[in-house]
Amino acid sequence: MFNQSPLRSSFVVLSFLLAIATSKTEAQTNFPSTREIASGPFQPTWESLAAQYQCPEWFRDAKFGIWAVYGPQCQAEDGDWYARGMYLQGSRQNKFHVEHYGPPSQFGFKDVIHEWKAENFHPDELLAFYKKSGAKYFLAMANHHDNFDLYDSKFQPWNSVVIGPQKDIIGLFAKAAHKNGLRFGVSVHASHAWTWYEPAQSADKTGALAGVPYDGKLTKADGKGLWWDGLDPQDLYAQKHAPGNQKGWGWWDWDSAKGATVPDAAYIQKFFLRTKQLWDDYQPDMIYFDDTVLPLHGVTDEIGLDLAAHFYNSSIRLHGRNEAVMNGKFLSPLQRKALVYDIERGKATGILPEPWQTDTCIGDWHYDRAIFEKHKYKTAVTVIPMLADIVSKNGNLMLSVPVRGDGTIDSDEVKIVGEIGAWLKVNGEAIYATRPWKIFGEGPSTRSFEKGQFDGQRDANTKPFTPADIRFTQSKDGKTIYAIVLGWPTNGISLASLGKAAKLLDKPIQKIQLFGSRERIDWQQTDDKLLILQPKKQPSDTAIVFKITMNI
Repeated sequence: MFNQSPLRSSFVVLSFLLAIATSKTEAQTNFPSTREIASGPFQPTWESLAAQYQCPEWFRDAKFGIWAVYGPQCQAEDGDWYARGMYLQGSRQNKFHVEHYGPPSQFGFKDVIHEWKAENFHPDELLAFYKKSGAKYFLAMANHHDNFDLYDSKFQPWNSVVIGPQKDIIGLFAKAAHKNGLRFGVSVHASHAWTWYEPAQSADKTGALAGVPYDGKLTKADGKGLWWDGLDPQDLYAQKHAPGNQKGWGWWDWDSAKGATVPDAAYIQKFFLRTKQLWDDYQPDMIYFDDTVLPLHGVTDEIGLDLAAHFYNSSIRLHGRNEAVMNGKFLSPLQRKALVYDIERGKATGILPEPWQTDTCIGDWHYDRAIFEKHKYKTAVTVIPMLADIVSKNGNLMLSVPVRGDGTIDSDEVKIVGEIGAWLKVNGEAIYATRPWKIFGEGPSTRSFEKGQFDGQRDANTKPFTPADIRFTQSKDGKTIYAIVLGWPTNGISLASLGKAAKLLDKPIQKIQLFGSRERIDWQQTDDKLLILQPKKQPSDTAIVFKITMNI
């Protein structure tokens, strides 16, 4: 959807090289001009990465992770992309901002950051709850398109240790993850700030402040005597360039036909150094890039390839083997061998040969109070079948649970996550450390699907699953098959895939159990089906799981 044609990509790369040659960078920093990466077997080419990378077992076994897209845009509790929407006069977020904070020409996003204190941020308690609720890994946002680093950044003065909460959010999350036995990851989104923040260069078009500039073009000299005295707003906004004429997603994919502008060399180098430091100092197991393929893809792939080789080689140095996971979106078959393919708010339509991941959210990525007040989150009844479908296709689910500005989650979120955890406590054997079976499932939902928002299939079907919709997983040793039934049957369960004529079973069935129940399960296998007779009691109001043990 966002990939560029070779001709368009070549044009953008040429524009980038011209910018390097002719422009003075936005800040004459003392940053190193070279990109040093860890030595090792991985070289920064697609061929080298794809030939050697193997997804680590910890990720393949984990299956379920929780993500916190937590940063200063949560302070307003008004949903996604607040730091952009507040500068779009007449938009919902602009109206909210004017009402609660004042006009953006007088109170910009930098000032929202200043107000954000994260006063009730207790990551140990939060991650203990996520651990109890079945998560095996935890991801924390390290920066968003707002360009604000949530760690002790050496290369971005606008960071959470210096400004706002004055806390090392990533460091505290990492410590809490390790304490609770969770694998830890980070997400990085800041490559897009150059174009995403361009509305901050504008001004109201109508009203009493028409033509009065917003704060996107302010410089260090403008802060004398103010709270941000000594800081350069351009380190945050990166707007010392003429704005493009963005159309739709032009800010995302660097497509000049959609009005995107090309970042300069200093911006690109700064992004590299910030991201490398994040990996080196906090040593996460996983890094998720919110980009098409790699950061700055369409301008240059060199940055992303250098980072991938560095992450993998440094992981080998740290662990004796590569334990690193690096996510990318919209990947070609070759690229899916080099990175772990991620489908945002979607899922695969069938079993993929390489492990992959769905990233989705129960609401908006950044906290939106209206979703809570209207009780509009995805419920556990929606998430659990989604998880079963994803795992049956060789995937993991990374579920974002929005965090309020103060660092807490609300009562609806506690209930939803707790219910997911309660189901996993009973049925987790069919999820964790499993592998796809020969087919992912059967039933109406395997024959048609709804297109996803970005890629693949929609994450949560609008049509409800039925008792005829089954998803299969198997144990690593192949001795056990798990049949996950995505609705409560009323007349038994008929599994055509396990009939004798299907010839998908290598061994005869020895016994069948229903998780969460002590009753005896009766069954009959014929040529055309395996019929599991109707259980008397319903152990779950979502999916139920039958453990089918083979006679080895």
